[in-house]
Amino acid sequence: MADPSRAPGPADDDAAHPYRPGYELVAEQLLNHIAEQNLRPGDRLPTEQGLAELLGATRNVTREAVKVLAAIGRLSVRRGAGIFVAESGGGLVDDGLSHFRPTSLEHVLMLLDYRTVIETETARRSASLATPIEVRSIRECAQTSLLAARADDGHGFAAADEAFHDSVGAAAHNVFLRSSVGNVRRLASQSDVLLFHGDAPGSLEVAARQHLDIAEAVAAGEAELAGELMAQHIATTRRQFEQKIRNRVFNHNGQDAAVPTQSTGTVDVPDPAR
Repeated sequence: MADPSRAPGPADDDAAHPYRPGYELVAEQLLNHIAEQNLRPGDRLPTEQGLAELLGATRNVTREAVKVLAAIGRLSVRRGAGIFVAESGGGLVDDGLSHFRPTSLEHVLMLLDYRTVIETETARRSASLATPIEVRSIRECAQTSLLAARADDGHGFAAADEAFHDSVGAAAHNVFLRSSVGNVRRLASQSDVLLFHGDAPGSLEVAARQHLDIAEAVAAGEAELAGELMAQHIATTRRQFEQKIRNRVFNHNGQDAAVPTQSTGTVDVPDPAR
């Protein structure tokens, strides 16, 4: 197997094969291996050195790949015990979702399609069932997201965005819909980290203004409008996501550099058992 940590050579087509960090390529291959072997949460993986040999990568790059997968909740690293496929922390009832591939455009688009189905219905029900207190919470979260967007505060926007969608889910008064919204967003966050290193795939202010429009439709009790606006919101995210994936170009230098989580910082997890 070719070394995934290898920097592309002159013969590579830069437009068709943009540079990607070595750890990202290895992380992707490792997730593919887990899916192909039908490994389940709790199953043990080879040692760090064993994974490096299996994937044809250097040990340093493999270590960083394991760290970032542990940081997004796909692997569990237990000091002195080994590396394991992580148990789901989000209550996912289908073990098949443990094989979600966050760097696969096909999987990401399927996830956004599912999100459209779930969140449009959630928005409709929220518009019909939200209490005054819930409406106020939805409006406040939408406004907070706009303020964060205008301040170019990515972390603040992410928190407000999560709170907004959770508030809409809560106002639907259906624990299964609310849980589904949370699960979808947890999976989507894995793509954010691996593909964009925590950066948003599109304009924060556009998303925030859509939050405000949805909030007002919910407040007015306009169920169909709320559902349509939520569908448009997710469609915008989808277009931005596709464009970001097409345009992303990674610096091939620093492949063994520390792995980012969200926008800044490095992954801080125990070293895998050797």
